[in-house]
Amino acid sequence: MASSLTAAYPWTTSPLISCAPMRLIANASLAAAVSMAGGLGFIGAGSDISTLSSELSKSREIFSKSNFTTSKSGILPVGVGFLLWGAPLKDTLAILSKPENIPAAVWLFAPRDRTQLRDWADGVRKATANKTKIWIQVTSVREALDAVKTAKPDVLVVQGTDAGGHGAAQGAGIVSLVPETIDAVTEHCKTASTTLPFFVATGGISDGRGVAAAICLGAQGVCLGTRYLAATEATIAPGYQDAVLRASDGGTTTIRSSVYDQLRGTTEWPAGYGGRGVLNASFRDHESGVSFEDNKKLYEEAVASGDKGWEGDRARLTTYAGTGVGLVKGVEPAEAITRKVQSDAAKILNETRARL
Repeated sequence: MASSLTAAYPWTTSPLISCAPMRLIANASLAAAVSMAGGLGFIGAGSDISTLSSELSKSREIFSKSNFTTSKSGILPVGVGFLLWGAPLKDTLAILSKPENIPAAVWLFAPRDRTQLRDWADGVRKATANKTKIWIQVTSVREALDAVKTAKPDVLVVQGTDAGGHGAAQGAGIVSLVPETIDAVTEHCKTASTTLPFFVATGGISDGRGVAAAICLGAQGVCLGTRYLAATEATIAPGYQDAVLRASDGGTTTIRSSVYDQLRGTTEWPAGYGGRGVLNASFRDHESGVSFEDNKKLYEEAVASGDKGWEGDRARLTTYAGTGVGLVKGVEPAEAITRKVQSDAAKILNETRARL
């Protein structure tokens, strides 16, 4: 096993910054831009792999045109994220097993049970001849221990409840979750004489200060999601992106709920998960007792209105974002975002060390 997280991905620099595999938003362009800036970008395949082959092909083309190289021959310097409750394992492995498609990492999240998690981890390792590293997203100490015992991940992505999009309906922030998870997993691996995974923190981190804090908590890397919603390469509706930029005070203006899934028709998620998004008229009407049928009708009308569905006090369309949304101030290229949060984190850590 590599001596450090950055050693496992030789083109990356420390602290390692990754882009969350946001479904429908994190495409080849975004993932490649993050990787070329010294991070690790993930393509968000989610539960639908219909465009996976083309996205991997696009990433190869981007790297080829940029003359970007890594010391790991034959491996695409991007990752791919899957929602295990919906993604087809057999068809996915057929794509990833092709030599030109082997990604540096796969990110596994939301299995229906342990067996599914094990089958995916084993299947990916076999299909890629152990070239692809396994990242598993967890939302609790118990879930982390289950993942380590079941699938022996190379990386555990420890998601705090401040994260935007989908996560555990009930959980803790990274300040307590990351160190407790590291302690529990370290003790287990010591007792079981198994290899300790690397730890990546995510949830509510939008700038270098958050990255520095996560590193101090014991994480070897950090994943950003909400911040990359304002990347020029993100596949995102202008209205959605504008709503992210307008939002502030995310602890009071976002909420984790199943309401947005119900209105959008994305109800396949296993029990225990909810999506954190910006509070809007859809949620307020739900809370005030408007019937689901009427609320759904209004939501569909907002969808038909396009970007206007995110505008004004009666905005109804879903804006998935984390509590760090108020720290997102403008749209920038993913390269600039990645390099700035990384350099700011390094500066803060150095300044903190000097004060001690």
